Amino acid sequence: MDLDKHDFELDKLIESIKSNDNRLIALQVPEGLKMQALSMMDSIEDETSAQVVLAADPCYGACDLVHDKMRMMGVELVAHMGHSQMNIDSGMPTHFINVTYDGDPELSPVLPILEKHRAMAQVRLEQQDGSLSEKEAQDRFLDAVGRVAPLKGNKLGLVGSIQHLHLIFEFKERLEKAGFEVEVPVGGDRLTFPGQVLGCNYSGDNDTIGHYLFLGSGDFHPIGLVMHTGKPLALLDPYTGDSSEMSLERIERILRQRFGLIMAVQDAQTFAILIGEKPGQMRRTLALRMKKLLAKHGKKGYLLALEHISPDLISFYPVDAYVNTACPRIAIDDSVRYDKPLITPFELEVSLGEKKWETGYQFDEIP
Repeated sequence: MDLDKHDFELDKLIESIKSNDNRLIALQVPEGLKMQALSMMDSIEDETSAQVVLAADPCYGACDLVHDKMRMMGVELVAHMGHSQMNIDSGMPTHFINVTYDGDPELSPVLPILEKHRAMAQVRLEQQDGSLSEKEAQDRFLDAVGRVAPLKGNKLGLVGSIQHLHLIFEFKERLEKAGFEVEVPVGGDRLTFPGQVLGCNYSGDNDTIGHYLFLGSGDFHPIGLVMHTGKPLALLDPYTGDSSEMSLERIERILRQRFGLIMAVQDAQTFAILIGEKPGQMRRTLALRMKKLLAKHGKKGYLLALEHISPDLISFYPVDAYVNTACPRIAIDDSVRYDKPLITPFELEVSLGEKKWETGYQFDEIP
């Protein structure tokens, strides 16, 4: 990652601090940019009369906002770097600062993958002509996570992570010139920009989109996108220019791991139900529903509220398994770190016989 090619857009923040005469602000920075935090603090303090305190706890998204502790410290404004505003209120005045990356990857390396995926979507469309029996249709229409999901189109859905969204509509034009019918999905209230995806929310998907292209790096968003939509996904990395795909074999391995965890809790009698204390992750109602569901099946659920969820903070409790209602990705991405099964609410429902694995995996989301 070339930090010199990132625009941290501090000018607007500095003007806001000056106009409001803020004297103590908190800077909240995602993990990948923390190496730049001290120089950002210098820039703000050099240009304003404010003192800056770095909220140095881990920060993984706009759902992860500092609130009560900063207010108790006398902070007047939180400057949140690198994420877009969600439909949540932390109770603190918060200024969201965009971070954009000046990258312009070539489209040509990813075109063969997109053409292959478009052909896959077209086959699914052609199989939905009514000539198949219901059983044959179900066998053929199953998406990558095992759901019966007929399509109405084979459009290319174009999405990206927040620092690359300024490229979206330029790339839409390039892809259309290359012969693709492109849609930039618009999601729900948790998403700020067209084409945006979050680790917990892919609500812009619809049945006219047959496959996806993701502009971004890493596999955090791609794994969630495929597990939510079940559709083929190509990746184009603006940092390196590399192209790839999220293979169905990779998703199948994840699903096998998830099913293994479901089987592992079949005989569990006691569960710690994890509630996230962060403003954008607190799903108290869901946690209470899980506790009631466990009681219905003669099992015991204990409600544990934590701001940061990690094995060190819960491994000593004498329970058989954990149910996560905080950030949905904790169970998917971090389960190998835990010495006891860590499952999602859907997976608990499957283990109790309330839902069926055979009808397809349901990715846990926060709407």
